[in-house]
Amino acid sequence: MKLKQLLNDDDAVSPVIGVILMVAITVILAAVIATFVLGLGEQVSQTSPNTSFSFDYEDSSPSEDSFGTSPGSLNGKLTITHSGGPNINADQLSVAGASRDFSNPDGTAWSDSGTGSGSTSDPTYSSSDEISAGDSLTVGVDN
Repeated sequence: MKLKQLLNDDDAVSPVIGVILMVAITVILAAVIATFVLGLGEQVSQTSPNTSFSFDYEDSSPSEDSFGTSPGSLNGKLTITHSGGPNINADQLSVAGASRDFSNPDGTAWSDSGTGSGSTSDPTYSSSDEISAGDSLTVGVDN
């Protein structure tokens, strides 16, 4: 019986398989290292910023909104509050409305469509300010 010869014979293990496995491990390791060296690894774990706002509507004629205007024809006021998340540059935010021409404190209209940006017109915030949690803006509302 050739059992002893079978146990001592290692011809079944091919050196080519060993080389292929070493090359595969090297390629995978190089790809992982390149991902982090090129900065792609950081993007995998980063999530998009998540900011939340709360809106509070009061059904009474406001005496004055955040823009310093005393609108007599308005039926209520809407307070928009940054309630959580990272700070936001004021020039990235805007307040838009329809069916009424909003105006700046100097009386000039934001635009013909009644939309505009509170960040550039609001005396409380300038376009270079950062809006953080707890900051709010009050806008007059026409029903």
